[in-house]
Order: sequence, then structure tokens, then C-alpha cells
Amino acid sequence: MSDNPLVDTFGRTISYLRLSVTDRCDLRCTYCMPERMQFLPRAEVLTLEELRDLARGFMARGITKIRLTGGEPLVRRDVIDLIRALGRYVGDGLEELTLTTNGTQLAGHAQAIADAGVRRINISLDTLDRETFQRLSRRDALASVLGGISAAKAAGLKVKINTVAMKGVNEHEIPALIKWAHGEGHDITLIETMPLGEIDEDRTDQFLPLIAVQDDLEQRWTLTESDHRTGGPSRYVDVAETGGRLGLITPLTNNFCAGCNRIRVTATGQLYPCLGGGEQVDLRAALRSDQPEANLATALDTAMRIKPERHHFKIGEGEAPAQPRHMSMTGG
Repeated sequence: MSDNPLVDTFGRTISYLRLSVTDRCDLRCTYCMPERMQFLPRAEVLTLEELRDLARGFMARGITKIRLTGGEPLVRRDVIDLIRALGRYVGDGLEELTLTTNGTQLAGHAQAIADAGVRRINISLDTLDRETFQRLSRRDALASVLGGISAAKAAGLKVKINTVAMKGVNEHEIPALIKWAHGEGHDITLIETMPLGEIDEDRTDQFLPLIAVQDDLEQRWTLTESDHRTGGPSRYVDVAETGGRLGLITPLTNNFCAGCNRIRVTATGQLYPCLGGGEQVDLRAALRSDQPEANLATALDTAMRIKPERHHFKIGEGEAPAQPRHMSMTGG
């Protein structure tokens, strides 16, 4: 354990880093970004060496879990090299290295990811219907995602499916998605739409409170509260009839900030202490300074001082997004 752990002003120990390796993505999901998304110039993105040094700096301050995110992390050409580099620390300062992916590129990388020391992986999947998938993601890529999920399972990776629940889009399909995931041996987590970044649609039209979804599921199945935890914001229930586990992430209807142990760093090295807040610290400037270790330590101390007690997500007709940056920039 670090002699100088990351503890914010509310007494929360920060042990979980979500590290974005790119803001780019090969899908254009309607709830995440506009079709004509403007991505960052590559020169602004941290190099592989900077990402590795940054991760090591966090580990020295008590970070024990790192999740690599994007955008879509697997569209970055050298990401497997980074996974291998960080995987060497699993069991030696790092308890877990994980990855969130949309699955489109996973079939060709699953075995290498598993060989590098990753044991669990989150895969985003909002529908099993090809037409709905194409309408949601603006790409005809469902077959690639399902192939990636199969490859991950074959490589021995524990798969968790992440599904954004959307009114009038996939709400009717949620029970079938859960049944399918559990039948494949995968956990599944439902997520409420988050108001981040301008998109081409009104999120009010998409927002589906998960309390309503849970009420519907309880009419079908026997749900029992679970004490299972993964270090993230999900609360879990066990579904007796399917024999699987269901997670619920409810940033709007059931705030989870009191137990927050997470910070996020973008691909450009901007640290956001809160997903829903505007507070940020420039770690890239620290890394590229003449005293990177000292300046990084100072920047992390600053981040702990400015991490807010809670986010202020709200959603409603005519409401601006909680933050102008898109989820693909901050990392899931």
C-alpha cells in the first residue's frame, strides 16, 4: 500500500483509475456522439510511454485497479503493447487490469489480451437486433461484436455486458438481452443514459429510469439483492430464473457518489475527478515538464482537493448536457 494514498477531502480513498487511450471510435452511437464527431489531433494524445508512466505514477499512490477505455481502446494500434506493459504489474502493485470495449475489434485481440494478464472485460451491447444495432450505432457491426464476445469467452476472459437502457429503443428487448447474456455465462449491467456532450437527439426522449425497468423485471423474475462488488458503481441483483447476475448503474435515479473510489484520465492526460463535474487537472503538462515525478505528485494532490462530493447530473427537456465533453472523450 502507498505511504501517500489518494484520499479526497470527503475521506474517500481513490483506488480505481479509468484511463482513456484514445477518443476515437469506430461506432457513432446516437446517445454518445454526433455522426460528424470531431476527434482530437493525434499529436495531442499521450504516447504509449506517457500512458505507461502515468499508470505507474498512479500505482505509486495506491491505485490498485486500472480500466483501459476510449473511445474504443482497440482502435489504437499500439494498445496491446500498453496492455502487456501494464499486465506485468498485475499481482505486483496492481490487483486488476481490465478493459471496456465495443467488441468490434475484439475477435483479433482477445487471446493477446488474456495472455497479457487481463481476466475480466466489459463489452458494450445495447441490442441483439441487427437493424436496431445499425440504427443506434450508425454502423452495421453487430456480427463483429458477437464474434468478439465469443472470442473473449474462448480466450477465458470473464465477460460483462454493458447495456444502455433507452426508452422506445431497446426497453422491450431488455429481458431477452438479460436471458441471452446469462445463458452465455455472462453478467450484464444496465446503465441509465448520461447527459454528457451534445448529440443529434434529445436525451429526454431516450431516458429510461432503471427503477421502472427493475419493477418490470420483478413481475417476470425473482430478483435478490447481491453483495457482489467489482469496484465500480454497479449495484447487483441475482436473477433466480436465469441463474445470472444483473447490475444496475443509476447516476440519475439513485446517486452513488458517496462511495466513489474512481478518477478518470482522458487520452490527452486531463484528469477529471468526477465524471459529471468540470473540475480537471492537466497531467500531460506535468509529464512533459522538466520535473515530471514531482509535478505529477503535485497535480494528483490538487485533484484530491478539487474532487467534488457528488455529480449534478439531471435530465429534462431543453436541459443542456451536464458537461460539454462527450463520453468518448472522458472514457467509460
